[in-house]
Amino acid sequence: MPRNAGTVTDRDRTTGRGHGSLERVTVNLTPRSSKALEQTVALTGDSKTDTINRALQVYAFLEELMQSGGSVHVRQSPDGELQLLRIF
Repeated sequence: MPRNAGTVTDRDRTTGRGHGSLERVTVNLTPRSSKALEQTVALTGDSKTDTINRALQVYAFLEELMQSGGSVHVRQSPDGELQLLRIF
């Protein structure tokens, strides 16, 4: 049976050191997302894999926080005004 894109099989799961079971996925990034990934890798020195993992964890945290009635505010400069963070 041919494997469909995006389908995860047991062969895609490997055991990494200290990470438990890992899942291999393939994603298609828009040019904007690809640039953001490259920028983040350059800023942090982390691998693309680590950067994507962290980004997903932050996104899940923010979504859970906002769906439970919380909010996140950001300040673009030390003397800047607090602004509500909106994710769209």
